[in-house]
Amino acid sequence: MEFTAKQLAGVLKGTVDGNQEAKATSFAKIEHGKPGQLCFFANPKYEEYVYTCKASILLVNKDFVPKQEVTPTMVRVENAYTAIAELLKYVATQKRTDRRHRGFRSSWFLTSKFGKKVYLGSHSYVGHHAVIGDYTKIFENVYIGDNTVIGKHCIIYPGVSIYPGMVIGDNVIIHSNAVIGSDGFGNAPQPDGTWEKIEHLGNVIIGNNVEIGACTTIDRAEMESTIIGNGVKIDNLCQIAHNVQIGDNTVMAAQCGIAGSTKIGKNCILAGQVGIAGHLTIADNTTIGAQAGIIGNIRKSGQVLLGSPALPVKSFMRSYAIFKQQGESK
Repeated sequence: MEFTAKQLAGVLKGTVDGNQEAKATSFAKIEHGKPGQLCFFANPKYEEYVYTCKASILLVNKDFVPKQEVTPTMVRVENAYTAIAELLKYVATQKRTDRRHRGFRSSWFLTSKFGKKVYLGSHSYVGHHAVIGDYTKIFENVYIGDNTVIGKHCIIYPGVSIYPGMVIGDNVIIHSNAVIGSDGFGNAPQPDGTWEKIEHLGNVIIGNNVEIGACTTIDRAEMESTIIGNGVKIDNLCQIAHNVQIGDNTVMAAQCGIAGSTKIGKNCILAGQVGIAGHLTIADNTTIGAQAGIIGNIRKSGQVLLGSPALPVKSFMRSYAIFKQQGESK
């Protein structure tokens, strides 16, 4: 779908600051914007990217005053966050309307492509234009959506749901009832106190040699991709939110929750029930103890963190000794 800045301004009741005929055919986060893409700026935390963004069109709040030259054509709207939510919803609605639903007697279509010696269990479904690599095993009652790509030597256990458009590498194991590609938890507050759902049009990209535990959910990106690096091991009952990036060879025990747009480095260890807030960066080789809560960036590599809010292990143990003594003195 293609938009001009003028068309966007008309749909979103905004004004154009720049070339009215600037065109965009896809969406991107502001830090990754390229020509032909549309980005939005609503959080002051990301203002530095306004001046480096190369997107063709940038949605901004109408009262935004740039401090430097801005390359994209700006479309000024009342609320950029609400506007992008409306636009994503419109595009998603158009895609759903355009889909052709066909009846079927078997669990796969002639447009699906299977490699050598693929096993497909009974009552499993493989959508249109999906690609399944050599020697992959898809067990019973699995759903694989249209345009999904799954690599070689993968094992998809019963009950897994993989939404349309996901990309999964080689030697990946996905355990029962995991969900790959569900919508992220994105809702825009409205003036009347209600919440408007933000449609998610991105996907999930899973690298090679990844294992994903039972009942774990990995949300599709709002735009672009949620990324799980090579060699990542995720336990059961974990929640990976939209646009999260997890570096190579990071491991995560059960019941961890990672909020949206957080970037976790390589070779990290997250013990059980770790919670990490959104839009954070976790350095490589970080170890986080069980039930720890991360509310700020971890910039120094190689740290061990405990507690909630989490502290470096030596600081935590000193603090623990003090409050333990206070408890015992009563």
